Amino acid sequence: MKVRFIPTLIAAGISALIAYAMYSFCKTTVADNKLILAIGGFVCMFLSLAVCIGISFDRSRTSVNISVIGSVFFTLLLISNAIFTFISCFSLPLYVIVNGILLLTMLLVTYAVAKAKQ
Repeated sequence: MKVRFIPTLIAAGISALIAYAMYSFCKTTVADNKLILAIGGFVCMFLSLAVCIGISFDRSRTSVNISVIGSVFFTLLLISNAIFTFISCFSLPLYVIVNGILLLTMLLVTYAVAKAKQ
């Protein structure tokens, strides 16, 4: 496994812009929820984009499979965070549970594919 520095920095920049957009467009009036939405969105978007474009493996099949996994979960996490952004009153535990399950599932599947070495 090799982490590519420039694509990872680009993933961080894109994630920061998405997190700022979620903070700006958030419909909730609770400031803490807006901040947690932005921080949680950044972490989720960054990890999925870093898996998608920032990591390469020795075997091209493994790299392609992991990139597809990262892009699928990036899309799922983006949809999830967009739903929470446009809901005026959302439950913080629900946000943490939904995004946590998605993120941990992505990491588990990524680990399984990387471990298979195909």
